[in-house]
Amino acid sequence: MSDVGLGSAQGRWVLLTAVLGSGMAMLDSTVVNVALPRIGQDLHADLAVLQWTVTAYLLTLSALILLGGALGDRYGRRRIFVIGVVWFATASLLCGLAPHAGVLIAARALQGVGGALLTPGSLALIQAVFRPGDRARAVGAWSGLGGVAAAIGPFVGGWLVDGPGWRWVFFVNVPLALVCVPVALRHVPETRERDAGRRGGFDVAGAVLGALALAGVTYALIAAPGRGASPGVVVPAVAGVLLGVVFVRVEGRRTDPMLPPAIFHIRLFSAINAVTVCVYAAFSGFFFLAVLQLQVVAGYSALQAGVALLPTTVLMLLLSARSGELGQRIGPRIPLTVGPVLCAAGMLLMIRVGPGASYAADVLPGLVVLGMGMVTLVAPLTSTVLASVDVDRAGLASGINNAAARAAGLVAVAALPLLAGMGPEAYRSADEFAATFRRAMPLCAAVLLAGALIAWLTVRPAPRPPTPPAQEPCHPECTYHCGVAAPPLDPGDQPAEPRRPPPPTVSHPPTGGDGPEGPCSWT
Repeated sequence: MSDVGLGSAQGRWVLLTAVLGSGMAMLDSTVVNVALPRIGQDLHADLAVLQWTVTAYLLTLSALILLGGALGDRYGRRRIFVIGVVWFATASLLCGLAPHAGVLIAARALQGVGGALLTPGSLALIQAVFRPGDRARAVGAWSGLGGVAAAIGPFVGGWLVDGPGWRWVFFVNVPLALVCVPVALRHVPETRERDAGRRGGFDVAGAVLGALALAGVTYALIAAPGRGASPGVVVPAVAGVLLGVVFVRVEGRRTDPMLPPAIFHIRLFSAINAVTVCVYAAFSGFFFLAVLQLQVVAGYSALQAGVALLPTTVLMLLLSARSGELGQRIGPRIPLTVGPVLCAAGMLLMIRVGPGASYAADVLPGLVVLGMGMVTLVAPLTSTVLASVDVDRAGLASGINNAAARAAGLVAVAALPLLAGMGPEAYRSADEFAATFRRAMPLCAAVLLAGALIAWLTVRPAPRPPTPPAQEPCHPECTYHCGVAAPPLDPGDQPAEPRRPPPPTVSHPPTGGDGPEGPCSWT
């Protein structure tokens, strides 16, 4: 359609729909961690259940998010978005009603499927519906509102956990969906790619193989502390690795793969994804353990723990746009090297957090340093991912980068307790958990320093020479980056002319509008 104005009544409804949809997934990513200790107490669950509460969602989300965007292109972006919202809300309701840990984990996996349909579609609606002259302002309004929502998410989560209870962390998605779906059906026009009917089939086999490979490795890592090197651990681990090998081979042979191996032949793209894996593995591991440390060891309530973590999000909201501008002026090498180093320093400072810790003296300094490191690196990382490929593959590159970050977070949450020596009941003892937290933070810092080293050795110190107009690289379209789970899905701004037709053998990532345009995300 691409002819709706931002100032029109329909434009405002479309923007509201996109904000409500992305807000559901964003709230989930920021509030569930805060609820973990209370979930464990109420369900009489061990640490493995808390890990699965996080990883079950990440498992299906990271495996299916590229496929979700392609479904919207083929069958209609509004249709798939609405299905995603309903699916996500239904799974959230199941999470809130879960009578025991098994139901909660299964519902979280279903929630991730809904997120994979919903997350790529929220800004895709904006990209496809708004006329080109209003698109940038619409994206700016959407990103600003999303940033504010991300900033208040931990506060809302803590208040819900301490008030009506942890189940309301999931129930809160239901009224959002009840508002979002009717507005979308009434006010958002349907759009799809014009050439969708000429495309090949979807890479369902790749999505299933990727999910099974991640599931096998994740199960083995989570089960290992309690079961050791038993067949119940070794067999899933080996199966996961073998399925990963099969996944790579299948993707290499398909004409329309979900994850085209050829894109990794681009040296800079591969290097930036390696940096992404390092930094987001560390971030996910840190935020999983930090909320437990604050509540189990420092004695914070859920609300206090949620508010305590706000500085990182607020700093990213306030300074990410300026960080992106700085990265464009000086090049990405220095920000991508200095940022992880600052994050590592912030995590090491958090070792000081113990029983009776002072927020101002012990907690805040580490979070401020961590937040400044995240501000320094996230925007340049997104810029470099987009600039590493030609314009026709910018959406694909951003989608792969986002999925890689989520997969890295999944593995980190599963592996870090094992590497730090946390037993199944560690979070029930303040002394035991504090000791293992002190072992875990240097591991997170080491992974971050590895990312900094990769960036320093592989990223060019100066911008690349100008490229032919047909291959002009994109620049980020989203200026506010407030998420800690993954870098934004960002289509990049598109040069008006000339433009090369998309290669027929490249699969299509989460998109919005025609060609490689797609959504930004903070979740």
